[in-house]
Amino acid sequence: MNVAIYTLGCKVNQYETAAMEQELTARGHVLVPFDGPADAYIINTCTVTAVSDKKSRNTIRRAQRRCPHAVVAVCGCYGQTDPEAVAALGVDLVSGTGGRMAFLDQLEQIAQEKRVDQPRHTAVTVDEALRRRSFEVLHAGNMEGRTRAYLKVEDGCVNFCAYCIIPYARGPIRSLPLNEAISQTRALAAAGYQEIVLTGIEISSWGQDLKNGSSLIDLVEGVCRTVPDLRIRLGSLEPRTITDEFCRRAAVLPNLCPHFHLSLQSGCDATLARMNRKYDSARYYESVKLLRDAFSNPGITTDLIVGFPQETEEEFGQTLEFIRKCGFSAMHIFPYSRRPGTPAADMAGQIPKVVQEERVHRAMEAAEEMKEAYLENMVGQTVSVLFEEERDGLWQGHTPSYVLAHGKGKDLHNKVRQVRITGVVNGGLLGEVEQ
Repeated sequence: MNVAIYTLGCKVNQYETAAMEQELTARGHVLVPFDGPADAYIINTCTVTAVSDKKSRNTIRRAQRRCPHAVVAVCGCYGQTDPEAVAALGVDLVSGTGGRMAFLDQLEQIAQEKRVDQPRHTAVTVDEALRRRSFEVLHAGNMEGRTRAYLKVEDGCVNFCAYCIIPYARGPIRSLPLNEAISQTRALAAAGYQEIVLTGIEISSWGQDLKNGSSLIDLVEGVCRTVPDLRIRLGSLEPRTITDEFCRRAAVLPNLCPHFHLSLQSGCDATLARMNRKYDSARYYESVKLLRDAFSNPGITTDLIVGFPQETEEEFGQTLEFIRKCGFSAMHIFPYSRRPGTPAADMAGQIPKVVQEERVHRAMEAAEEMKEAYLENMVGQTVSVLFEEERDGLWQGHTPSYVLAHGKGKDLHNKVRQVRITGVVNGGLLGEVEQ
């Protein structure tokens, strides 16, 4: 069977898609491009914003138009939170965020039994995410042409931020046991990857459910020391993760990339309180200072939500001042998206879209200024770069602090080279590659 897969959303979704691709190949199926004909289409959906829902629906319809008689199967967060809406689109199978191997079993069964002359019937197999208690171990890798692999080490979240639907889509915290994480790290290194990204829904909570006193830094140490010449990068972190002990233990791991994505969402304490975030701006800035004291010129990146309900111009101004104080190397900036079923959706004082867009623009201007300053500060330095692909006569890849760098060379794919940075170009670095 020829199977095409389309993935929306976060690194966790990408990891789970890679695991499904690996399993489908092992079962004898052939992976084909999504924009061509196929016997079955899998859409791994996202629901983090209303735009994500719309993209998921549009992708489903594209598959249906392309091959009307093909099996169309939907999984992921949108399928989990609104299976009725997905089923109404006339797909063959709706699943959610769990039981990926069982999902593939059912896909195969539907494909075997489906007849063109039969009316389409939608099978819905969505569990209750909030009842999940065990981590679903998946194995990813074998992504041809890739230099970086994702390792999913955690699933679920219990923060219940006022704007976020994801706890309802993913359920409570579940952690990949350390011995399994070490085993998968060895396997990915043996497969030729040069870098692994530890990812999850909320990896700062890793270990809480294991009830053995372990925390994220224990996982990081174990993985880093397993393959000392393999670059290890962390996914998104909560500010509470960054403590004196975390920094002391992390700073002595030479293969840990000094790139820390610290979720912010707002730089105003009143807005953070309405969001039900578990920190204030002072605690967040403490994390930034701890990282800069422990690491040399770390890349500190973040997410920002603007136009949250009741956000005044004064509150937004406080956020602008705060992000400039932090001096981020890069930012992801989003207008607040109303998600039915979350507390924020019912709050008074919803901000008009035009105001949201104007604030996004101003925040992006500040972000670009900070990024440019960070890049300029790297000129004259020599840094290691993991090269990924060649474009327009230049090879490009990422530094340990997750800055895109360009340079000339031959056959650099999946190779780590020292690069002397000579300038800034197109939002990244330009340098001379040591051969």
